[in-house]
Amino acid sequence: MDKDNWIYGINPVAEAIRSGRDIRTLYIHGQKHEPIRNILKMARERGIPIKNEARDFFDKRFPKGHQGIAAVAGKKKTLGIEGLLEIPAQKGEPPFFLVLDGIEDPRNFGAILRVAAAAGVHGVVFQSHRSAGITPVVAKASAGALEHINLVEIVNIKHAMEKMKKLDITIIGAETGSELTPWDIDMKSPLALVIGSEGQGLRRTVREMCDFVVTLPMRGPVNSLNVSVATGILAYEVIRQRK
Repeated sequence: MDKDNWIYGINPVAEAIRSGRDIRTLYIHGQKHEPIRNILKMARERGIPIKNEARDFFDKRFPKGHQGIAAVAGKKKTLGIEGLLEIPAQKGEPPFFLVLDGIEDPRNFGAILRVAAAAGVHGVVFQSHRSAGITPVVAKASAGALEHINLVEIVNIKHAMEKMKKLDITIIGAETGSELTPWDIDMKSPLALVIGSEGQGLRRTVREMCDFVVTLPMRGPVNSLNVSVATGILAYEVIRQRK
């Protein structure tokens, strides 16, 4: 069984069922907690097979935090870049995308997806290599947000950026060392935020494609932020300006 077809944890499993994702089998250990009882109710309504397992079943397969619940699911559906670019017009909103340039830590990837879903991002573009990809750990770290965000997995994110630029979408990179801050830029217009990798930041060729590169100023003794935290700050600056 493909390990990437597993989802574990209360929120990821609940949101996968709620979103209509194809769930093959639900596995549980105990039924005492109300959230698990609610998941069982949804599963029975959808005719999803349910299996009771010992705690050891979960401990052997998943990291801590599995909460005694897991499911085998069909692959998370992704979009092509053309389909993604049509979504803002369908919603009558100015485009707002995230482009991830080599986010390799699955917990950071999942946390960024959670930010994207909370901030109303129309979709997240990431590369098929040098990326955490869609895994059980990503689903868990996203706390179920994975099920509610549009994803484009692409061989080269620069191809997606080129298509965005042709539609007059402003490309804003985020990296240390720039003299521009997020509040120096008009973010009410159509835009895509490009987030670099945890260690290397933006690749040079990606940075050169950006219309602007912004930096979050550091006032205290630390000189950087976790990439998902920085993404959250930038995303909510977009919301603030567009309010």
